[in-house]
Amino acid sequence: MRYFQKTSPFYNLLKLYLFLSVILRIVLLFHPITSTSFSWTEITKIFITGLLSDLFVFVIASSFLWLYLIFLSNSKYEKPWGYILFSLLSLLLLYVSFFNTILNEYGGSLPEIGIGFIALKTVLFGLLLFFPKYRNTIRLALFSVAIFIYVLVLVQNSLSEFFFWNEFGVRYNFIAVDYLIYTNEVIKNIMESYPVIPLFTGVGIITFLITYLIVKKSRPFLENLPTFREKITSLAGYAILFALALFFVPTLAKQETSQNIFSNELQANGLYRFYLAFMNSELDYDKFYKTIPEKEAFALLKVQIPEINGLSTIRHIAPNKTEKHKNVVLITIESFSADFMKAYGNEKNITPFLDSLALQSHQFTNLYAVGNRTIRGLEAVTLCLPPSPGESVVKRKDNKNKFSTGSIFKQKGYQVKFLYGGDAYFDNMEDFFSGNGYDIVDKKSLKPEDISFSNVWGVCDEDMAKKAIKVMNAEAKTGMPFFNHWMTVSNHRPFTYPEGKIDISGTAKSRDGGVKYTDYALKQFFAMAKKQSWYNNTVFVILADHCASSAGKTELPVDKYHIPAMIYEPGSKPKITPTLMSQIDIMPTLFGMLNFEYDSKFYGQDIFEKDFEERALIATYQDLGLIEQNKLTIISPKQKAKQFDLIKNAKQGIDPRFQLEYEERPVKKIDELLVKETVAFYQTSFAQLKKKEYDRKL
Repeated sequence: MRYFQKTSPFYNLLKLYLFLSVILRIVLLFHPITSTSFSWTEITKIFITGLLSDLFVFVIASSFLWLYLIFLSNSKYEKPWGYILFSLLSLLLLYVSFFNTILNEYGGSLPEIGIGFIALKTVLFGLLLFFPKYRNTIRLALFSVAIFIYVLVLVQNSLSEFFFWNEFGVRYNFIAVDYLIYTNEVIKNIMESYPVIPLFTGVGIITFLITYLIVKKSRPFLENLPTFREKITSLAGYAILFALALFFVPTLAKQETSQNIFSNELQANGLYRFYLAFMNSELDYDKFYKTIPEKEAFALLKVQIPEINGLSTIRHIAPNKTEKHKNVVLITIESFSADFMKAYGNEKNITPFLDSLALQSHQFTNLYAVGNRTIRGLEAVTLCLPPSPGESVVKRKDNKNKFSTGSIFKQKGYQVKFLYGGDAYFDNMEDFFSGNGYDIVDKKSLKPEDISFSNVWGVCDEDMAKKAIKVMNAEAKTGMPFFNHWMTVSNHRPFTYPEGKIDISGTAKSRDGGVKYTDYALKQFFAMAKKQSWYNNTVFVILADHCASSAGKTELPVDKYHIPAMIYEPGSKPKITPTLMSQIDIMPTLFGMLNFEYDSKFYGQDIFEKDFEERALIATYQDLGLIEQNKLTIISPKQKAKQFDLIKNAKQGIDPRFQLEYEERPVKKIDELLVKETVAFYQTSFAQLKKKEYDRKL
């Protein structure tokens, strides 16, 4: 069993992985974002169960290493086998190079990758075959490269997990899978956000040193390779370990059952979490969550939306007033938490313009974002339906021709556009909005002379504000009203923006700077808008797409979903509405203010209707929540349900209507009716999408 001895590369890489995992857990345990305390029982479980999970994950992940080590041999170069193998490799190289293969069927760069790999393998085999005098030296060099790659992956993964935690307060999840798809934006974001050269230099030096030590310890293994019998024996031992790992990895993951969400995250293995997220990009609600009979679900939904009938959300909205076809500008602000604003307790003065605009607007001070990603916010204000488990509708293949706010405006004769300072290709926004009748105005629409500053996410908000004014001026000339949805970008890591605009330098790359610059850019937008002929006939809807952070002590920390929202109509009196509401309600409420008559499929409602039941919907990609009656109900995969009492932590000096913080205390007895109401919202909306009942045609 020489593969398990101290000179074995497997043994030494395993030690390295376990060491890095322990260090990472310690660092994350004391990270500032880990805003909770742990009992000794939790700490013990974090490290013991976590270490076992790491051990078995490494066993599975090291399968390629085992294949490499098993095929290290001198006998395969002996006559005639060496020449036969070399001839077969050469023929294979000729075949893939000059004939049509399965690689060509897939297209793209796959044929070149396949040819390159086989060519490299053929050349290296030839060197080892024809130069036996240098075989040990060549093998040592190749072995060193292989070990270097493994060490680099292990070290880089630990660093990546740290930065992912620094951003989101969790192990790898659904977002990490997205990052693999949008590597260009992500890599640029990393390059602009962190000191990449010192970091990569440090990683390189550490990797070289560790590789040197492992290769040095492994020299006896290389100089006296295992016999065929030893390989078979060791392979049998590894096969048993592999089978045990396949059983224990998911079993240990099921032990992540603490009420403290940070305890579960620290106990988890990041690589396994990534695998789970990758495999479950779309979650079938009926398969993973609590369900109730469809008729019962719609009956409960009818309590919330009395006008609906049967197994549908269709109802007719008919105000008794004349419709007002004012222009509408919807501004969704990137990562804009309520606690950035003065009224909610912020004392840094980072939103002076929005603070002043709020005092002239209709403020909705008890509104919650549905999720913690931009596409969830865009989905909420566009489709006005609860967030579905798994991937957002925005990123699904079946994301076109949906019943949307844009479709209502089009019915009323509006011009409809989506404005975005970046490339709308990102997060599938271009496909979604264009597929739902929106014209797209993004970075590609700007001329070089229109761009004063840009980073990986796009042009600065000030540049897009100027572009927006030009677009609206052109629209106004047509004589038709317009609806424009502008998504800002500047309040996003790396938080860079033009110098000299605010009193925080863009080189500081700080969240406060990103917030304050966005506030400054919006001030410039309104200053320009006031000079235009269409301004006094326009309604401005301003709210966040989601909060700046989603990390908390529970699966759904409610304070991390509380966002500011306001509707500003020049000449109208300011007002404050503290009604509990969801992000999906803001546009139906606007339609009510404009007295629109229309047939609706929206789950979102006009909160000023007399039968409106106060509630808010919040979710991650798998935990689905309902806030109602001072309780938070959460339904999760495997038919789980949790419930918390929401106890307000009032801060002195803050208006009660602007209070943000709640203690989430597990209930002694679950209110089953609230669980069923939660199920009703999410089960029916999932079914409506699945059956295409939420498509545009009524």
